[in-house]
Amino acid sequence: MKIVSNTTPIISLASIGKLNVLKELFGEIIIPQSVYNEIKAKESYGYKEVDSDYIKVQAIKGTKYRDLLLNQLDLGEAETIILATEINADYVIIDDNIGYKIARNSGLNVIRTLSVLLKAKDKGIIEEIKPLLDEMILKGRWYSKKVYESFLKKIGEL
Repeated sequence: MKIVSNTTPIISLASIGKLNVLKELFGEIIIPQSVYNEIKAKESYGYKEVDSDYIKVQAIKGTKYRDLLLNQLDLGEAETIILATEINADYVIIDDNIGYKIARNSGLNVIRTLSVLLKAKDKGIIEEIKPLLDEMILKGRWYSKKVYESFLKKIGEL
């Protein structure tokens, strides 16, 4: 299975010590060079974990659409979408709303960090999501009250 991830999901999961969930769910995660550079730019969540053996860094081949995407996205999101398209990824993990919509409109199967946690719960890798979500929020991740409550209600944890 080919999975390409943007920066935020890696940082979010690393902040709560659950980056290994990606390995348990998908085996290998591929990130573009710009995502790696973004995570390594500051010694924070994900800084050491991004060098794990199950995270592979791959440069994009074509830059034809990068400038166009950069009108709406940051470099990491743009290269994540380009790389996912180039390698025909099974899933791309992007949390940003605009990046999510552009990836989906490009024909990619897009999931977000909350979907990753839900998959992990469904497979018995984690027991509960709410404590992890609360910890992510404490560590700086932002979710609107509406998203927080509707997601937790939908999965029966609120």
